[in-house]
Amino acid sequence: MEQQPLTGTQSPVASTHHHPTLIATSISIFLTSFMTSGINVAVPFIGHEFQADAVLLSWVVSSFLLVLSVFLVPFGRLADIIGLKKVFLWGIIFFTVVSAVTFFSNSIIMLIICRSLQGMSCAMIFTTGSALTTATHSGASRGRALGINVSSVYTGYTAGPFLGGILTEHLGWRSMFILIVPACLLVIFLVLWKIKGEWAHSRGEKFDTPGAAVFGLSLIALIYGSSLLPGATGIILMVIGITGLAAFARLETHVTSPVLDIKALKSNRAFLFSNLATLLGYSSTFAMAYLISLYLQYIKALTPDRAGLVLLSQPLILVVCAPFTGRISDRIEPRIVASLGLVLVSIGLFFFSFISASTGIVNVIVILIVLGAGMALFIAPNNNAIMSSVIPKYYGIASAVNSTMRAIGQALSMSITTVVIAIVMGRVVITPDYYPAFITSSKVSFAIFSALCLLGVITSLIRGNIRKL
Repeated sequence: MEQQPLTGTQSPVASTHHHPTLIATSISIFLTSFMTSGINVAVPFIGHEFQADAVLLSWVVSSFLLVLSVFLVPFGRLADIIGLKKVFLWGIIFFTVVSAVTFFSNSIIMLIICRSLQGMSCAMIFTTGSALTTATHSGASRGRALGINVSSVYTGYTAGPFLGGILTEHLGWRSMFILIVPACLLVIFLVLWKIKGEWAHSRGEKFDTPGAAVFGLSLIALIYGSSLLPGATGIILMVIGITGLAAFARLETHVTSPVLDIKALKSNRAFLFSNLATLLGYSSTFAMAYLISLYLQYIKALTPDRAGLVLLSQPLILVVCAPFTGRISDRIEPRIVASLGLVLVSIGLFFFSFISASTGIVNVIVILIVLGAGMALFIAPNNNAIMSSVIPKYYGIASAVNSTMRAIGQALSMSITTVVIAIVMGRVVITPDYYPAFITSSKVSFAIFSALCLLGVITSLIRGNIRKL
């Protein structure tokens, strides 16, 4: 089969489905983001109920991210073959069912398994959300629409700590899982009622099952191995993972219908470096909410609802700014806007590396606001650069790759935190005797995150321009 270029000028036809599609994708992204951030506030309560140590407790978050990472690219490719709407719809249905089952978790292991299944369902949603939005919006309005999607993500992140804290405090952590079910049912109804037709730019092509298996198993080895460092098992698994991904890249260049078109990707500088910026950006920021949530509840003795109110400051700024930064990136080169955002994020993380028991709540809020502004400048413009660098045939896989980089970055962020905690604190339940060690773990983690973010700035700057496409 002749390889089609990944880059090129797109002129997607404006769709009559653009309003209901944007509403459906934004609501679904909000719900999944709400769950992702809300669980952070509930972690201390979950740990207390199940008497789980800090390392095992981190897998309540990490298991979701690990499975999400594994399935994003395969589902992205599948969506291009059988249809973006179909995969999106089944993702919402699966997410609804799993969320209801999670309500009945009676052990930390059952909860981790349910979170893993949520990760699989969210892979179907994330990989098609941006692709559906891109496919149904013209080039002139794409940045604004993607900005609204990003705003929905961080509206969920905003509501998660605040509402999740209130729910955990008064109704228990399980209430978060059951109360989102009616909203999920609303999305399902909207998709079935309002969004007609289908978008399958690779219809009729075969799905590369062996390639998807090699990719998934390699990611599992890499991400799980990173959480076991510096132990020998962790090193061995990471070597296996890296070797597997190299084998996957070679395999995909010889497959007629690859799950990931490596040949086309290699020629698209803007796409490659924009996704690398995504990886570094999320690697340096995701675990921040987890650490600060624990810090506020353990060190500052705040209740979950008050801790959530403090955490709200970061995503709230992002929610307000994201639609505007998306629109700005329609006029100014995305790499300039996104790089400036990562600079601000790195500065905020650097200041968090000096956090202590005496750090004032106001200081924490100010740093969170800086981080929110930085992420607002980075995410929507970076997403715009990624989706604008590909032709319609690759919308599904482009969205999947971007989502995969985000999920891998989030998982690596949690892995870094888990490793630091394991080295500094050990596998212990967080009690007052271990508070100083927890603060030290947080300082080291934030210092590492700040350095990673600076690498992201460099990557973002060298990606090149997309206006010539």
